[in-house]
Amino acid sequence: MSRFLGWVQRFAIALGGPGLFLIAFLDSSFLSFPEVTDVLIIVLVMEHPERMLWYATLATLGSLIGSYILYWLARRGGEGFLRKRMSEKHAARALGVFEKYGFLAVAVPAILPPPVPFKLFVLAAGAAGMRQSAFLIAVTVGRGVRYFGEALLALWYGRRALDFMTNHAHTISIGLVGLVAIVGGGWFFWSRRSSRIDVSTGSSV
Repeated sequence: MSRFLGWVQRFAIALGGPGLFLIAFLDSSFLSFPEVTDVLIIVLVMEHPERMLWYATLATLGSLIGSYILYWLARRGGEGFLRKRMSEKHAARALGVFEKYGFLAVAVPAILPPPVPFKLFVLAAGAAGMRQSAFLIAVTVGRGVRYFGEALLALWYGRRALDFMTNHAHTISIGLVGLVAIVGGGWFFWSRRSSRIDVSTGSSV
């Protein structure tokens, strides 16, 4: 398996930006390439620092499109689609976390590295009928924070970025989760405020 992932990584590096987009798309949809996208971002940014924003954007966009496909399939199939593809225990747990945390149940796993089962929460969001706009924003925020953060590490630390991520992965994850929690809290507050404004406007008509 490690040899195959190594081959995939070399192939994607040879393609450059399109290879990064493809791997991010496949990893978030039908296949699984643990941490390959993260390594690709760092390697490509080290080789072409001036393309840092481009590479991070491609990775985020690829992951967003791949995740949306799973979300769309699960939304069409409902909870039955989710329960057919995983154990009753995992399905119930994922749906429970989503129902409790909503936006954060998608955004937080999106920034965390394996073994966090990001696809499980994507499927749960679709099966539970999460609003499309909220889902797209959650994935964009989570993956954007992760991939743009890694691109910045590669820009600042060069070849030390991989070692830095390995040695400080726990601290980095906590910091990123905190950032997403703040963004998610702001989104929740804004949504509640908008709903109240809509209600008050409707009642005054």
